Amino acid sequence: RSETQLALQCVERKSDMSKPTYLGFPDSLDHPERWPPNDCSLIDSGDTAWVLSSSALVFFMTPGLAFFYAGLIHRRSVITIMMQVFVSLGVTTAVWFLIGFSLAFGETSRSIIGNPSSYPFFLNLDVCTPVGYPMWPTTGRIPGLLFAGYQMLFAVITPAVIAGAFADRFRFGPFLLFLALWVILVYCPFAHWVWNSNGYLFQWGVRDFAGGIVVHIAAGWSALGSVLFTGSRHFDSEHDRVIANTPHNRTFVALGVGILWFGWCGFNGGAGGAANGVEAFALTNSCISAGAGMLTWLAVEQHHTGKPSLVGACIGLVCGLATVGCSAGYIRPWAAFLVGSVAGPWCYAAIELRKAFKLDDALDVWGVHGAGGLLGSTLLGCLADEGINGMGRSGAFFGKQLCASVWTAFYSCAMTYLILTLINLVTPILPTKDQVCAPRRAPLFPTNAPQPICFVRIR
Repeated sequence: RSETQLALQCVERKSDMSKPTYLGFPDSLDHPERWPPNDCSLIDSGDTAWVLSSSALVFFMTPGLAFFYAGLIHRRSVITIMMQVFVSLGVTTAVWFLIGFSLAFGETSRSIIGNPSSYPFFLNLDVCTPVGYPMWPTTGRIPGLLFAGYQMLFAVITPAVIAGAFADRFRFGPFLLFLALWVILVYCPFAHWVWNSNGYLFQWGVRDFAGGIVVHIAAGWSALGSVLFTGSRHFDSEHDRVIANTPHNRTFVALGVGILWFGWCGFNGGAGGAANGVEAFALTNSCISAGAGMLTWLAVEQHHTGKPSLVGACIGLVCGLATVGCSAGYIRPWAAFLVGSVAGPWCYAAIELRKAFKLDDALDVWGVHGAGGLLGSTLLGCLADEGINGMGRSGAFFGKQLCASVWTAFYSCAMTYLILTLINLVTPILPTKDQVCAPRRAPLFPTNAPQPICFVRIR
């Protein structure tokens, strides 16, 4: 198609689509004249190419998470945990397409939640309409449709992270319902409050570059709420407990973390929606923090257990990545090294605290994501550099980040517990012993091999 034909097409589209087509409640939407025009000349090919690449990297993180969890869990639960992670690709994508993106990034009159009629079925999004009001503070240089797809992949992996906390204690049908309700009632509100330019936390001055609050704190503290509801697994002996909590495949763990780190380059590195110096800081800071988190975790593990481990190195790396997410595009590399260095011991201590309280967070989602995200969001107020992305460190900024982090933790934990309580009134969440221990149609192990442990908690 020639450039002349493309220009004519843009003019025609601009005359028809310069203002959004609303589905219901048109009088409740504010400032329709502020919506960005449909103009292909506003789209930058470099920024678009980078965000497209970042979207593919973020998508790749979900299979990486599945391998990571599969290696950490007991061998009997491998297929279950991988299915729970992968099914978020279907459920969360459908919810985001139908209503989620509108709730998170649609117009709002009270800074609480987006209007469902803003972008239902991805209407009012076009390849020639740049990202802008109401989903972005200023008119950007990538298509709004691409922004919606990129954010969809963030939404996909976030509830999948929670699945690692309640391993072996969740029936599949209720889990599907939980995914949909959690995205609507927890993820979308926080995405709107923190990332939408009209959200009340954003307007108050809270910042979250790549999901430290919206993804890691929300998922980590929701994991704690789910563990409080489902309770602990019961074992016949301490030997069975040790076996069940020992990673069954360290190769899967290393493979999964390698994929996650690779995908995190797009997760943190593409969150700014452009190919510029801020994204360079974000990507570089992420890698520095990951390496520092790995080293400090190994040092603490050596001191505590007498030897470092491959699994410990992988978990420490994830701690560094999760902790720096909030600040990746606001701090200098030296600060990223500091964040990662603190993240390793901090998350290790959080996991030991969880063990002391005998909370059965199977894969330590709270200790890594909940505690790490809380630390990283708070440190942003102390380490932000105004010369990078316009936000400088100050006491007021620190206080705002701390308040937002604590509020996110409380809301996520309480709302998750409420969601599970309501689901359990409709259909039982916890499986029965027969459902967990029933023989498979085809044997998973040779007949002369030790049979897998069967454990379940019945509520």
